[in-house]
Amino acid sequence: HSWHLAMACWNIAAYFQLDVDMAKLLQYALVHDLGEVDVGDTFLYSKERKTANEAERLCVQRFSEHSGNHIQHLLTVWDEQEFGDSTEAKLMKAVDRLLPFLLNIAAEGKTWKLHQIKASQVHTAHAFIAETFPELHQWISEKIAFATEQGWLLADDKSEVASK
Repeated sequence: HSWHLAMACWNIAAYFQLDVDMAKLLQYALVHDLGEVDVGDTFLYSKERKTANEAERLCVQRFSEHSGNHIQHLLTVWDEQEFGDSTEAKLMKAVDRLLPFLLNIAAEGKTWKLHQIKASQVHTAHAFIAETFPELHQWISEKIAFATEQGWLLADDKSEVASK
């Protein structure tokens, strides 16, 4: 996933002609999932999602203190991508949300349907993108509406279900 995330970040930064520090962006993408080595990936809509970064950080700290690690400031880089508000951190977080979103669209909502995810959950999980990347957020919103119309996402109420 980290390689895929790094390539997607690079591509999206180029497509939108964003003024970003590419080295920093790619470092963020590469270190992003390092903490999941010990704790695994936490499903975006899981109740444990809000505290997952605590255990992940402990894992990254363990790696940063390992005698075989020669990457200076590894934990600092992880903290910046996880908690930072730079354009690079915001872009990496947006793309990290975009990739599974695209997979769900391509798979006709397979994971959303399996876990009975509501449209409002997807809106909420992607809301932060609107402030920094409004064009991307608009596109996501349109796809959420489409996915709801197709029945891939549960509508929160009957008014969200478009007639077929």
